[in-house]
Amino acid sequence: MEIFSANNFILVFQLLYVLTAIGVVIVVISENRNPLKTIAWVLVLLLLPLVGLIFYYFFGEDHRKQRLISRKMHKKINRKTLERIELLETLNPPTEYKGLINLLNKQKDTPLYGGNKITFYTNGIDKFDALFEEIRKAKKYIHLQYYIFMDDVIGNQVKSLLMEKAREGVEVRVLYDDVGSWTAKRKFYKEMAKAGIQVTPFLKVAFPLLTSRVNYRNHRKVVVIDGEVGFMGGMNIADRYINGVNGGVWRDSHFKLEGKAVHALQTSFIIDWYASRSEFLVANKYFPPLTAKGDNLMQIATSGPVGEFKEIHQGIFQAITNAKDYIYIQTPYLIPTDAIMLAIQTAAMSGVDVRIMIPKKSDTTFVNIASQSFIKNFLDTKVKIYFFTGGFIHSKMIIIDDALTITGSANMDVRSFEHNFEIDAFVYNNDTALTAKNIFLDDMESSELVDPEEWDKRPRHRRFFESIFRLFTPLL
Repeated sequence: MEIFSANNFILVFQLLYVLTAIGVVIVVISENRNPLKTIAWVLVLLLLPLVGLIFYYFFGEDHRKQRLISRKMHKKINRKTLERIELLETLNPPTEYKGLINLLNKQKDTPLYGGNKITFYTNGIDKFDALFEEIRKAKKYIHLQYYIFMDDVIGNQVKSLLMEKAREGVEVRVLYDDVGSWTAKRKFYKEMAKAGIQVTPFLKVAFPLLTSRVNYRNHRKVVVIDGEVGFMGGMNIADRYINGVNGGVWRDSHFKLEGKAVHALQTSFIIDWYASRSEFLVANKYFPPLTAKGDNLMQIATSGPVGEFKEIHQGIFQAITNAKDYIYIQTPYLIPTDAIMLAIQTAAMSGVDVRIMIPKKSDTTFVNIASQSFIKNFLDTKVKIYFFTGGFIHSKMIIIDDALTITGSANMDVRSFEHNFEIDAFVYNNDTALTAKNIFLDDMESSELVDPEEWDKRPRHRRFFESIFRLFTPLL
């Protein structure tokens, strides 16, 4: 007599599956997320049960109440920086940005630094030439962190140079994102390790530990050399930043930083390094006394999926709502949160000249179609949309009122604001803003302005697909 038939097994499996799905739905609802995101997850779990559970397992967990490192350890690392900053009053910060400066400072002890020099790079050749020059001059240590580190021509050039410096006795640490750099074989990193380089992946993804880690990636691009010079921005390490893409150039923005704010870049790297390797880098040599190199006032803001507040998201929101004259935005992906979209629309309707530049052809079809679903919402409020046609624009930059420049690794999308670990510089300087503004205006020469009437004539099936793809943007 068959005690436990196949039919009984199937029934038990179905019952357990339904109970699991219901349990996950209850968890999602009880997390008190954005209602739209909650509804989206509930629909996915109920309409696509098996796919929904797998999707949630990898991408849906809420980490708002978690921390990358403990508060105690964060304070220890921050103490080195805070010991050397100037009092806010002595820096004479611009009064129109007092609220933004206070907001960022209260979020994560994001101090305002004076005495900084910024050098912009808008192509990979200039950026890597400058990076190689500074690496060759390194005497003590090199801290290098990238979302993508490719095993290609430029990647091997970087690797060879770092190995050369390690053999000279320079401390070299490399932190790469395990998902972003997945195409590079382990041999690529082992060769660096054999040469004396300390190489570590951020949130390594491997069975049986494969969980939602795959969704929360470190998108930062940070280099610190001898604690005196830093680099940050949108460029990773890959040939495409040199050779471009099939449709033209790969237009991106990066900058070299000299001055006191290098300590903030160092702090960001050390926190990520500790989270990945449990090594505490707080020796005085990592925070040398720095003199003024320029006249830029700036804050370096970091944000990620852990913690209750999203610092970069809130900073950009506050900056947009404070704009008086113009807002110029460059972003490769336009999937704004409801708050950012409303802030931009409100600014445009108030008479602020708002221009948004995005690529006409993206490197990601899904995101490109989803991005285009937002264009009409902006056009209806007199926001000017420009399609960059000279290639692919990957630049992440916001310029406001000839006074504020926001640039770094964060895109104008939900993933950057809520899921990725990002880093952005908020620079309060008229000359820097004018330099960034001219970069934007130069890119307009390789762009086409979207005509609202022509945009409304898009085929119905195209608009329908955009709407379908937009449904999934809260989950991106």
